[in-house]
Amino acid sequence: MEDIQRRLLQKSKKARLEQIGKTVSFICILFIVVVVAAIFYFVMSKGLATFVKDGVNFFDFLFGTEWSPGTVGADGKPLTGALPMIVGSFLVTLLSAIVATPFAIGAAVFMTEISPKIGKKILQPVIELLVGIPSVVYGFVGLTVVVPVVRRTFGGSGFGILAGTFVLFVMILPTVTSMTVDALTAVPRHYREASLALGATRWQTTYKVVLRAAIPGILTAVVFGMARAFGEALAIQMVIGNAAIMPASLITPASTLTSILTMGIGNTIMGTLENNVLWSLAMLLLLMSLFFNILIRIIGKKGEFKS
Repeated sequence: MEDIQRRLLQKSKKARLEQIGKTVSFICILFIVVVVAAIFYFVMSKGLATFVKDGVNFFDFLFGTEWSPGTVGADGKPLTGALPMIVGSFLVTLLSAIVATPFAIGAAVFMTEISPKIGKKILQPVIELLVGIPSVVYGFVGLTVVVPVVRRTFGGSGFGILAGTFVLFVMILPTVTSMTVDALTAVPRHYREASLALGATRWQTTYKVVLRAAIPGILTAVVFGMARAFGEALAIQMVIGNAAIMPASLITPASTLTSILTMGIGNTIMGTLENNVLWSLAMLLLLMSLFFNILIRIIGKKGEFKS
């Protein structure tokens, strides 16, 4: 009888602890949801004020090519065209992803399929080190090394999309590589064994079986790297030139959403058109971040291995 009572007491204590744990977890999740919702509300309310309060046409803002919010154009409307920054952001993001993807896949294949021991002992620590380097260090290296090299090799001032591409390439390479390694490692072992048993070479197995099976994971890594590149501010601001004009070429000064936002947000008064239009740029960044996250989830769900 005493044993039964003791067991019941133990079960009741475990039940209470489990209930407390569930309550704490729920409160933490609710707090995170409230914080995210508050951020969305704040940024969206400030960003939409440009169109609701200040009367700026949304399409003029999105497709206009002249950026000078404190200046009124010939038509009597403020020059709030954000297209140069949007184009600059997408150019550096896409180009850096295109350059980084082959290097990331090659490093991941070497680490998982060719020489896992050397990969874990040498490449893995290097990748982890690159991830932990602050953005300002990448920007300083780009300013002192990349920009002069671009200037001597291609001409111009050295500042522009090309310099920003090289800097972002180095910044997103560790992220894309580590996630690609995870994608290749997640490929079931019997895929490789079945391919080798059918007489395929190791390279044929890697190229036609492992890489193809890991395509959703690799795409997720690339999109995740693009999201990181799209939201980068300090490093790209130091090497792109920060000229709010349509980029004439890859070696002429340009700008991105983040570079113009970080340069101007501290020099404007809250509630003015100059301030609200910068919050509209932040709203675009937030929406693009949401788009990248949704895309990652869609690719991840399609890439789940089924037993």
